[in-house]
Amino acid sequence: MRGILVLLVMWYYCCCGSCVGRFVVEKNNLKVTSPPSLRDEYESAIGNFGVPQYGGSMAGSVVYPKVNQLACKSFRDFDVSFESTSRPGGRPTFLLVDRGACYFTLKAWNAQNAGAAAILVADDRIEPLITMDTPEEDNSDADYLQNITIPSALISKSLGDDIKRALSDGEMVNVNLDWREALPHPDERVEYEFWTNSNDECGQKCDTQMGFVKDFKGAAQILERKGYTQFTPHYITWYCPLAFILTKQCKAQCINNGRYCAPDPDQDFTKGYDGKDVVLQNLRQACFFKVANDTGKPWLWWDYVTDFSIRCPMKEQNYTKECADQVIRSLGVDVKEVDKCIGDPEADVENPVLKAEQEAQIGKGSRGDVTILPTLIVNNRQFRGKLDKGAVLKAICSGFQETTEPPVCLSDGIETNECLDNNGGCWEDRAANITACQDTFRGRVCECPLVQGVQFVGDGYTYCEASGVLRCEVNNGGCWKGIRNGNAFSACVAHPANSSKPCECPPGFRGDGIHTCDDVDECKERTACQCPECKCKNTWGSFECSCNNNQLYMRDGDACISTKTSSSFSWGFVWMIVLGLAASGVAGYAIYKYRIRRYMDSEIRAIMAQYMPLDNQGEIPTHTRASHGDI
Repeated sequence: MRGILVLLVMWYYCCCGSCVGRFVVEKNNLKVTSPPSLRDEYESAIGNFGVPQYGGSMAGSVVYPKVNQLACKSFRDFDVSFESTSRPGGRPTFLLVDRGACYFTLKAWNAQNAGAAAILVADDRIEPLITMDTPEEDNSDADYLQNITIPSALISKSLGDDIKRALSDGEMVNVNLDWREALPHPDERVEYEFWTNSNDECGQKCDTQMGFVKDFKGAAQILERKGYTQFTPHYITWYCPLAFILTKQCKAQCINNGRYCAPDPDQDFTKGYDGKDVVLQNLRQACFFKVANDTGKPWLWWDYVTDFSIRCPMKEQNYTKECADQVIRSLGVDVKEVDKCIGDPEADVENPVLKAEQEAQIGKGSRGDVTILPTLIVNNRQFRGKLDKGAVLKAICSGFQETTEPPVCLSDGIETNECLDNNGGCWEDRAANITACQDTFRGRVCECPLVQGVQFVGDGYTYCEASGVLRCEVNNGGCWKGIRNGNAFSACVAHPANSSKPCECPPGFRGDGIHTCDDVDECKERTACQCPECKCKNTWGSFECSCNNNQLYMRDGDACISTKTSSSFSWGFVWMIVLGLAASGVAGYAIYKYRIRRYMDSEIRAIMAQYMPLDNQGEIPTHTRASHGDI
């Protein structure tokens, strides 16, 4: 009992003692479009359950039930239904009920089961609007809380009375709920925070927030990796009042001499894990994010928190530093850096990380204080509604400046499914299963798609055409294509000279190039094989020509040439060349022999003349010296 008292004192000092606690009521716009006497814009408070349509709007007709006006009982007990949307042309029903007697969530649950598209709760007192929240009690009767999907809004007593009066007078009251300005969307990046807790033994709320982390992890990491968002996790801690620092309760629930505390998970200080164990794990998760963020991988926080909840749960007695360190190492993060960030939890000093967390709890500007766990803050506004992947992603997507939303905002889970009805009125190619209709969280849009790297262009409503160098790769560019006997022809022009004619029938065909290309009979139209000896046979996309009497068809000249003449002439010509070459060789050889012989003869005769007279030479006179005795 004393432990619970200490917790209340801690909460009082943290949030109420200085009278600076400020909880902001998040609102959306409510516009009454008829009757004329009520036509105006009013404020309404977004409920902290269900699925508000962030970024969009919803129009419907208001119904005030004649029975069960508090909606604390099932409308089935009164045989009442509000499923107007099930009839063709029916408008969604906004069920108006009175405040009081039971939880807001039970009213919404009963309205949803009766077929209402949204619930409006009329305040029963004149006061500023408040936030309708979920019940704090954890009991089996509250299992329906996670199944509420319709949006809810609290309206003032005066507006509620005016609507009831108009309905009783037979007037039709039409209302438009608008969430498009519920969250700021100033630029191309969304900043959001998630205030959470590592405690996994706090019942339904702990299970809900852990389930959300697991479901949302993939989308969150895509947004963070691509730079579309800037995410920061936060953890709520309280400080122990100075008068209680030395008590057993504060020592069990706090670290750093009472500066940072968390409630005991099981409210029993004699067994199980204590509040200080939760504070340490909160600090370890905050430090893990800091170290991962410093190394450029802030998205690893989602992996760490998910893996820690699976591998280190309290119920299995694994909620320890040793188990946490194993998870940290498995993700490639330096355990020593994390420990350095954590510091000494027993020291009587401030921890810079947890001190910053406590300062961040105090609201600045229009945000308000963070007093509820878990809490999501998008672009400095607190998210209201069910902590669900689709609902949260829709809220984050509405925080982007229009037309700058990333592709994940066009994914399944937050689409409006308007394309299921008549393709949303957009262009489509049913044969190729290509459509210009895209469901978004803001409603459907008709935009020509990008398919397999090929961009389609057009107005999106009446036509879309493939463009670019790869245009023929997707559905053949929307052009005709035919295959017969293994032969394929296409009318798609990859690089059309005239953009108004992207489809042209290939040679041998005639048609519009889009729906039809008919074979041209070249033989019948006498555009081929016109020579007297030619025989023409039409084929699909072409023709075949042949000649009589073993003649050869020359397609380029459209003529037939005799194969025999061609052969004789060719061989005769070859023989003439061979004989000519042979005669030239013989003559050349004879000349060669004659010249060599003459040269050799002249040389030999010159040599021999030096030693003996030749037959054709005269006697050579002999010159001697006369003797004295000669006469």
